[in-house]
Amino acid sequence: MHCPYCSGKDSEVVETRVGEDGDNIRRRRTCIACKKRFTTYERVENVSLIVKKKDGRREQFSRDKLRIGIIRACEKTSVSLLAINEIVGDIERELRGGDTIEVDSSVIGKTVADRLKKLDKLAYIRFASVFKRFVDLEDFEKVIKKLIK
Repeated sequence: MHCPYCSGKDSEVVETRVGEDGDNIRRRRTCIACKKRFTTYERVENVSLIVKKKDGRREQFSRDKLRIGIIRACEKTSVSLLAINEIVGDIERELRGGDTIEVDSSVIGKTVADRLKKLDKLAYIRFASVFKRFVDLEDFEKVIKKLIK
């Protein structure tokens, strides 16, 4: 690890802590040459997940894209940002723990819909309207009737 101050090649680890999300390690180091301290982060390199879209395209999985979609569905509801981040983390762990690196977008959408259905009905309906591509009022009516039962 090169020192950011003097570019020295040797450093000593002074302190090590697990990051807030548990997915990284924060290390405080001291440069042997100039004695200045600096911080480094260590994270496991994840295997890229590929999402297969309905139209046949393939794109790299984006945690941010998933999070933004869920946030949009949860706007003006009681769903907290913490709950949204938990859903995103759970889904990503589930996908990465699977047997394949290619996942259909419909699988991701169904998983999100199932989680939102348990958490907040309005967020579920909003998400489902985009995910299931509702065309008219009857599509909304069918979903609402199922929720009421």
